[in-house]
Amino acid sequence: MRKSEQRARVEGRASVVPRATVETAIAVEHLSLGVVDGGLILDDVGFRLRPGRILALVGESGSGKTTAALACMNHLRSGLELRGGTVELQEGASRFHRKAVDLLTLSEKQMRQLRGGTIAYVPQDPALSLNGSLRVGEQIAEVLRAHEFGRNAPERDARVAEVLSEVGLPSDSAYQRRFPHQLSGGQQQRIGIAMAFACRPAVIILDEPTTGLDVATQDVVLKTIYQLTTKHDVAGLYITHDLAVVAQVANDVAVMLHGRIVEDGPAEQMLRHPQHAYTRSLLSAVPDMQGARDMGGGPAVSPLASVRAPWDDGRSAATHFTADNTTATPCADTSDPGSAPSEQDAAAGEVPAPTARAVTRERGAGGVVVPGQEHEPVVRLRDLRMAYGQAVILDGINLELEAGQTTMLLGESGSGKTTLSRSVAGLNDDYTGDVLLDGEVLAPSTRRRSNKQRRRIQYVFQSPFSSLNPRRSIGDSLQVPLQLGGGMNRGQRRAAVADALDAVRLGRSYIDRRPGELSGGERQRAAVARALVNAPSVLVCDEITSALDVSVQASVIELLRELQHERGLAMLFVTHNIALARHISHRLAVLEHGKLVEYGPTDTVLRDPRHEYTRSLLEHVPTLESAG
Repeated sequence: MRKSEQRARVEGRASVVPRATVETAIAVEHLSLGVVDGGLILDDVGFRLRPGRILALVGESGSGKTTAALACMNHLRSGLELRGGTVELQEGASRFHRKAVDLLTLSEKQMRQLRGGTIAYVPQDPALSLNGSLRVGEQIAEVLRAHEFGRNAPERDARVAEVLSEVGLPSDSAYQRRFPHQLSGGQQQRIGIAMAFACRPAVIILDEPTTGLDVATQDVVLKTIYQLTTKHDVAGLYITHDLAVVAQVANDVAVMLHGRIVEDGPAEQMLRHPQHAYTRSLLSAVPDMQGARDMGGGPAVSPLASVRAPWDDGRSAATHFTADNTTATPCADTSDPGSAPSEQDAAAGEVPAPTARAVTRERGAGGVVVPGQEHEPVVRLRDLRMAYGQAVILDGINLELEAGQTTMLLGESGSGKTTLSRSVAGLNDDYTGDVLLDGEVLAPSTRRRSNKQRRRIQYVFQSPFSSLNPRRSIGDSLQVPLQLGGGMNRGQRRAAVADALDAVRLGRSYIDRRPGELSGGERQRAAVARALVNAPSVLVCDEITSALDVSVQASVIELLRELQHERGLAMLFVTHNIALARHISHRLAVLEHGKLVEYGPTDTVLRDPRHEYTRSLLEHVPTLESAG
């Protein structure tokens, strides 16, 4: 090792050559990876990572985004092999290599010098990068020691404090002595980012770091990433399926489909004037909080205008593509044109939603809605309270769920959304106050509710693996609620399961499949089918789209709307994704620290929010329009 390189390594300098003079940090050319004795996973992939710029790698689940990103660290997943191409770390980008080097030719020992120091990685889940038994300050210091950053311990301690300040966290010793479980999800993610930026890397790879974060926390994390990347001339690769996030943070975009890059270019050009049909379909699937355009195949529940975005060619998100085509073959249109308001209503910004006193429910199957008669709401929450010692989780919540309508429950992490939804389903029994079903007070615990009451309120979990046993077939998992309820023989249960799978547009052929054989969207549809198998009146959906890519999210939202229209379901939709509001909800309820601070028709709340907290949430929502 040359003396200049040794000095750079000891002093912790970013590179031997000033990074501002380096045009490209990593150049990926003609990269092809395949399954051993199998087909290609990546096919002739190429892109460049440039200092001070962020490239967003966009595509649906299974498109090859993460595989391509990990190849930039010479990390190939088990069972994959290199079929061709190079991943070249350019001259001056690394303090360990003065000349350009193909990372795919380096040994594991050589790569360990680069990973974390020259090329850093931030995983989707901060729990994957944080050790629960180590204090957060020590974890950052450990990265510095591993890569021999700084001359001595005092210099490394100073760098720990500096990088904590850079990510917007306290740098004092008391904060550094905290354990990960003492931090919020957003703070944990910023600790992960601090660890990645600690050694002032040349390249940083971010694998969907804001998935699952509420909009306010996501906004802080995205600003942190952008500021650190531009300030220190770091080349960023941001893996995501959220195109609204791309508009906020990326300089350039590359769109992947079936292991190939089908379109790339500057972010503004890609988001406003896409050329490939697949890119246009992804953009059309992005939820629009203003309701000015459709999401995927269905119109907004409460649009402000009947105008399409420039990139929206009217195709449904349910469209088949190949990596080579620039046109698409749309599937059958399953949207319900009758569900959209009139043009006059849209133009006026007023959306007539069925009111509590305008409809009633038949007690028969399907929850048929009959207009013109007064009725009780399906579910009413009356002064619902819950606390753990001095910590108030729910503070006097009053809420109604109507037949054929969706109430969206919004709020930051820790606001009490999931606690409230689980109380409705009887999964939390420590609350005071009442949950009423058709005017009848329910027992707090589901164990003390009748079979009929349990059947009528069904819960869809955030992760389908929470409700689907990976060792059992889809049919067996869906039969469990029917077995618990009793009253059906095996043949009747199987028929009910087949009907539920048909209802969620999966089909009876899925009965004998296992969860591992299904895509993320198919698993979530199966989880919805499990909730529907008992023909409920109320569906509680807890963050069920948070980990889905935009096109799958659009299809799940469209499915729920169709089911609601067909069955008159009352839905409580728990989410932090406010942009979905106009596409799924009739009413919005906003929680802050367990208090219901805003509650009313979706259009009214979005157009004229009364509470400062609601206005703050709306300001942090990323949109496609933020590009450029």
